[in-house]
Order: sequence, then structure tokens, then C-alpha cells
Amino acid sequence: MRQYLAGKIRNVAIAGHGGSGKTSLAEALLFKAGATDRLGKTTDGNTVCDFDSEEIKRKVSLSSAVAPFAWGSVKINLIDTPGLFDFAAGFYEGVRAAESVLICVSARSGVTVGAQKAYKLAEKMGKSKIFFVNKMDTENADFYKVLEELKAQFGPSVCPLVVPVMNDHKVDCYVSLVDNKAYRYNAKGEPSEVAIPDMEHRLEGLKVAVSEAVAETDEALFEKYFSGEQFTRDEIIKGIHDGVHNGTITPVLCGSAVTLEGIDMLLDSLVDHLPSAWEAGAEMAEDADGEPVEIPCTDEAPLAAYIFKTVADPFVGKLSYFKVVSGKLSGDVIPVNSRTGEPERLGKLIYVIGKKQEDTAFITAGDIGAVTKLGSAITGDTLCGPKKVVSFQRTQFPEACLSMAVKVKQKGDEGKVAQSMARLMEEDPTIKFEQNNETKQQIISGLGEQHLDVIVSKLKSKFGVDITLEKPRVAYRETIRKTVKVQGKHKKQSGGHGQYGDVWIEFSPCDSEDLVFEENVFGGSVPKNFFPAVEKGLQECVKKGVLAGYPMVGVKAVLLDGSYHPVDSSEMAFKMAASLAYKAGIPQAGPVLLEPIGHLCAYVPDGNTGDMISELNKRRGRVLGMNPSEDGLQMVEGEVPMSEMGDFATVLRSMTQGRGYFTLNFERYEQLPSQLEAAVISEAKALADAEG
Repeated sequence: MRQYLAGKIRNVAIAGHGGSGKTSLAEALLFKAGATDRLGKTTDGNTVCDFDSEEIKRKVSLSSAVAPFAWGSVKINLIDTPGLFDFAAGFYEGVRAAESVLICVSARSGVTVGAQKAYKLAEKMGKSKIFFVNKMDTENADFYKVLEELKAQFGPSVCPLVVPVMNDHKVDCYVSLVDNKAYRYNAKGEPSEVAIPDMEHRLEGLKVAVSEAVAETDEALFEKYFSGEQFTRDEIIKGIHDGVHNGTITPVLCGSAVTLEGIDMLLDSLVDHLPSAWEAGAEMAEDADGEPVEIPCTDEAPLAAYIFKTVADPFVGKLSYFKVVSGKLSGDVIPVNSRTGEPERLGKLIYVIGKKQEDTAFITAGDIGAVTKLGSAITGDTLCGPKKVVSFQRTQFPEACLSMAVKVKQKGDEGKVAQSMARLMEEDPTIKFEQNNETKQQIISGLGEQHLDVIVSKLKSKFGVDITLEKPRVAYRETIRKTVKVQGKHKKQSGGHGQYGDVWIEFSPCDSEDLVFEENVFGGSVPKNFFPAVEKGLQECVKKGVLAGYPMVGVKAVLLDGSYHPVDSSEMAFKMAASLAYKAGIPQAGPVLLEPIGHLCAYVPDGNTGDMISELNKRRGRVLGMNPSEDGLQMVEGEVPMSEMGDFATVLRSMTQGRGYFTLNFERYEQLPSQLEAAVISEAKALADAEG
């Protein structure tokens, strides 16, 4: 693949709702540009961008994929991103690496949540935006209805550049408002120019809208428009280009990825209207002292590249996708990883086209490539020259919100699960994995049920580890509510030295996570050298409560009195005596179960706040308040038992059609309502019996 300067490169992420036809659109663009010799279909499992075995099996995109091609003298790095919310990592990676986002909208479904999320993320990351209304060949396709929805959702920047002329509910031809020409497409998707049909006043109104948008981008153009002069084609193209770059214009085009209608006009638009890497690829970074510094997108500047995606393949090894922001990355360079401060030895430098790889000697500023076998580099790291060490801002991925416990089918596979999960977490930063020492379970967390399902599938197909998932156990606690004073006496005589220990201990509630031990013994009834043994005996006992075997908290034990034998008393005897006092005293001290309470911040649209409050009440939660959030959602704040939150991620997504999200952090322990104690105790005992 030939090299291109940053001014001739367009990095474009395709985003939108699942099912809007993003992968098919990528396929159509590649085919039309001559980068592929056949038009693949997701249903056939033969597309360039959906090449992973899981993607072929499920017929949806699960991760981002890069597919570069040339259109005229310009290179377009297309990044196809997943539309399903469970696989948001690929969506965030793709938008992070691009300067522009091509938002795909279905002409049947209209503006859905996925399109809104794509637009919002592009705005947040400062990317240019362009809409493509896809599936114009389908029944009930309605471009003008979708256009009104786009304007209503995203405001006056929305500007149509290609519009359809409908005849008997089917597209007759497409009109380019930039060229003022109409095109009809044959069965092969090839255009031929036709006379513009009579569109009454609609065409004139659309042209005026384009001219007004162009006039807003430049004072000289504004004066020309105000004086009644017509813009030249070059002025229109430059005006749209500048408007897209500064965010005042969001073009709308239309067509069909299946029939290739309008795809050539979309390709022209990507080249003419979207900013190049040289124009929009500069990024802010931090230098070694933490000071902000701008990194220009040019070959002449020192090397700075950003790793935006990692693929951990058990056979091929690690593959790191990167974008060179400045300078040139070549095989003879040993860059520094700014996170570790260590040099990174590069493997092979390659261009990636879906699953195909093409070796290259170097990759220039503004371009996207990949490198094999980087040692310690992970997604989000910056590779730079040793003389100017800089760090780009890392992508903030969504937090994992659905957790399940691992159950291995093959005993002893727990170690393999941990190793394999470490590889998958390199690939997908939204996956979390932990070994819960208290419940003795391995916990996998992801963005939703489908996400976890794919993780289970990948563990089996890629790493040969067979697991199922089950609901995680809740880490309850036990405590006491009353003060009691009890005796613990351990006496054993069987010839020779016996065992003798006698203690009086007062157990009382206190505010402490750990056991609080004190001694208040007078007259040497228990010698001081046995105090540590008494404490040690109690410390071992509080690891298991008397109700359900959960750890005891909030207990104060005061050693008050006792007796000893000059020959038979020993540390072991007093340890046993303390244990007997514990077993006798705690059941009398009003033992209760404590459950973990989480602090919840649920972000939902205005219309869902009532549903959310009702949902929290159902889960025994307390609503603390509501505040508007910066992303236009309402934050409902509350406290809720962690045991009630197992399926909350699924319910929230369903309630808000995917718009909502939440954070949940452990806050404290509170007493479990007495009517729920019996079920928890019986479950704990059943579990203890099962574990033998």
C-alpha cells in the first residue's frame, strides 16, 4: 500500500445503532472504491470488517475493524464500530482514532438511540460528523421524515446534500444539491445523469438551506450571499468543508449499501467535506512535567503515536493498532512507552485491511497501522521519541455494570480462567475480572448479558476453557445487638499434664470492622502471658458468625476475669476457653445479619425518572435526590442493597432503550430485615453442606 501525507488522509469511524447497516455500508464503500472484488454480506459471514468467528456466528459486529482504501488521490481509513451497546469498547476505540464520524441511520427506523450516542460521543471528543441515511431501497423508507427527525434532534447544523426523488414509494433518482444534478442507478449500482424531476418548491428550499449554511462559514461568502450572488461549486465545497470542520454543518446524504445507490456521492463527500488528518489530527498531550502541549499532525515533528486497540490472539500473539499523530514510526525506531518510561521493541509494522495484513517499512503522521508483539504496551498507551516524551489522554471507556460468578466445568481450570481473562481484558477495556477472596468466587463483569455471553464463548473457542456463569454470592456480615457476660471454661484431665483455661468475657456491640479486644483483669486471675492466646482464640472465631457463618463485625470483647492452674494452664487451653465463651455468648447477644448497601447514581432521561424511583423502591432502595447531569440526563441518586442489584443493568437498559447508565459503589453494611434472614441462613447452610 502506497504512503500518503496527512493532508491526503481521512480517518472515518462508522457508527450508529445496531442493525442500521454500518458493516454493509463499509462493504459498499470498499467495493465501490475497488478495494474488494465482491460485495460481502453479514448474513453470509464474508464481510471485510466482521471476520472474527464470533461475529460470523452472531452476524453482528463485536469489535472495531480497520479497512483502508483509496478514492482518487485520497486514502480513507474506515473504522467500522459495533452498534450493540454491550460492545461499546469497539465504538469508543473507533471514534477515538478518527477525525470524523460517519453516523449511519436507517431510512425505516429513523433516529434511534445508537445514532444519538454516536453524535454525543463525536461531540464530546471534538470530531466532525456526517449522516448517511441508509436502506433507501427498503419498504417504508422515508428520507424526509428521517431528515426532520435529525433536525429536531441535532439542531440547525443538519444540512442535506443528497436527497431522493420518490415515485410510487420507491426512489426514482438522487439529487446532488452541491452539483445540482440528478442521478439514477442501474442494477449494478452504476449512476447515469438524468434531468432533475419537478420537485415543486421542495428543491429550491433545500438549495437555499445549503447556501445559507455555506454563507455562515465565511464573512466574504456571507456578503456574497447577502448581495444575491450565486456561489460557485468550489465555494460551496469549501464552505461545507470548513463548516464540517468547525462543527457548524453536519451533512446528510442517503442511499443504499445493498444496491450501491448513492455510495459514489458519499465517497466524494468523505473526500471533499471531511477534514484531513493534517487539518484535524493535531492533539493535546502532556509532556514529562505534566504540562499541556499541542502535538501537530505532521511528519516533521517528533514521533508521537497512540495505541487505540489491542488484539490478543493465542496463536498470532498480541497485535496493537495505533494512530501516528506526529512524526513517522518505522521498524528501525525504538520508541518509548510514556506510561512505563521503558523503550518498546517493535515487531512487524503492518497495514490492516480487516483480517488481512500487509507489511510496511514505516507509517506516517495521520495514518493508522498496527504492530505485532509489543511487550508491555496496552490500549491507551503513547509511543514517542526518547527526546520528547508526551502522553495523550486515555479514552474513558464505560464501566462494567453486570457481574456474574464463574463456574468451571473442569475442576482445576480456575488458573486457566484467570490467565485467559487477562488476555481478553487486554483486548476489551470494558471487561473486569476479580478473585473475590471472601466468597471464594471468580467474578467476571461486563456491559450486559450479550457481552458476558461472548466472553464465555471466547474463553472456550480461543483458550479451551469451558465455564458457565451463575449469580454471585453476596458478602453478608454478622454482628450483635446486646451486651452479654459469659464464662468459657476448658478443662481436660487424662493422665500427665491436663489442660485448664477459664475466662469471663463481656461481648458488646461497637462500631468497628475488626474485633476490638480489651482486658480488664484484676488480681492476676488470668496471667498476662495468656492474654494474647485469648485474643487469638476470639480472632479465629469471629471469622465465622453463629447464624450463617459470615464474618462477625462490630464486636467488642473485654476479658474481665477467670482462673488458671499453675501446671495445666497453657496458651492452647486459654485459646479454647475463649472459643467456648464466644460460642456461648454470641447467640445470647442478639446476633443479626448485615447486608452490603451500595451508593447508586442512575442516569436516565427525564421521562424515566418516575420509573426509576419506582424500581428502586421495589429493590428496597432509598432515593436520596435527583440532579440534572451534564449529558442531558437526570441523575437519580440513592442507596440500595447490593443483593437486589443482580439484574439492574438489564432492567435499566430496557427501561431507557439503552440511553441510561449507572454507577454503583459499596457504601456500608446495614441490618438485613428480619423477614429475609431465614432465606439467607438456609442458603448459606446449603452452600456449606455442598462444599463439604
